[in-house]
Amino acid sequence: MRDVLPHVRRWYAEGDRFAIATVIDTFRSAPRQPGAAMAVSGAGVAVGSVSGGCVESDVYAVAQEVIRTGWPEVRRYGVSDDDVFAIGLTCGGVVEVLVEPVDAASFADFGTVTASVASGRPVAVATVVTPGESLGRRIVVEADAVTGSLGDPGLDAAVIEDAVTMLDTGATAIREYGAQGECRRTDVAVFVQALAPPPRMFVFGAIDFAAAVARVGKFLGYHVTVCDARGVFATRLRFPEADEVVVDWPHRFLAGQLDAIDSRTAICVLTHDPKFDVPLLELAVRTDAGYIGAMGSRRTHEDRLSRLRAAGVTEEELARLLSPTGLDLGARTPEETAISIAAEIIAQRSAASARPLSTTTGRIHAAVLR
Repeated sequence: MRDVLPHVRRWYAEGDRFAIATVIDTFRSAPRQPGAAMAVSGAGVAVGSVSGGCVESDVYAVAQEVIRTGWPEVRRYGVSDDDVFAIGLTCGGVVEVLVEPVDAASFADFGTVTASVASGRPVAVATVVTPGESLGRRIVVEADAVTGSLGDPGLDAAVIEDAVTMLDTGATAIREYGAQGECRRTDVAVFVQALAPPPRMFVFGAIDFAAAVARVGKFLGYHVTVCDARGVFATRLRFPEADEVVVDWPHRFLAGQLDAIDSRTAICVLTHDPKFDVPLLELAVRTDAGYIGAMGSRRTHEDRLSRLRAAGVTEEELARLLSPTGLDLGARTPEETAISIAAEIIAQRSAASARPLSTTTGRIHAAVLR
């Protein structure tokens, strides 16, 4: 949704019907994850992607049909041994795509949804994707409001409860229910797209390495904040890619951000100065941040651990600290180091081995749990 947001907001405001195709489920090595979107205007303009090019032509054709009829469709794309010439994914994966018509009549809350996404307010859209007359029914869940219905009060209640939980974690996936919302039933499949604000990345230390990390962080979709106590270095001119540049003592600033820190948050400590590092990391390892990395030599790391232990940090808390930060890529320059750190963040987030794919077997992409 975020990739196509400026375009679909304009099309909706203009009043013309358009179509949005959204990946709702994947199997094996599908190139895009649930939530990836492609939009097609009534005039035939296409933006976004659902597969990196493998099936876009067919999705485009389906989108044009959906615009014409006003009825949503679900399509599955993949290649099997006995159907190698079918439209599918060359990587051997399988992807399911929901193609929906969008205009004021079919999606009255679309303007509210896109406004929430644009302003950073969390919103979830839950859509029935089971073929049949209920296909395309939806509920929009915000922090202080719920609109729409899936056709049954029990089902609505169950889906709303799940949508609230998924917003907290930023999860997007299909959930299955009974017709009245019963658990452990598979009568109704509902695609819950949690459009939570971008995850946060806090970069501490206004050095050249921090500028490169901020740049890569933005590329990965993080809301990036750079913080340093030295105002002469922490400037917008030096960190143009950052969303925020803050002049403050790192630990004091982080203490004021605890409500914004969750399992998707990355904390990158690049100061390697004890007067900054120790109070900052003492606080950081006690947060819910999914990634906490600190730069420095191995000697710096051992000294840092000693100081943290003296400050009362437990071994369990210290185990959360990734230091020296980054994967062993032979990185030397700020840009190479930033890629090394980003690679470790991705590996940590996905619980991947970080080994070369050429040395591994089995699925490239981990299965998405329902």
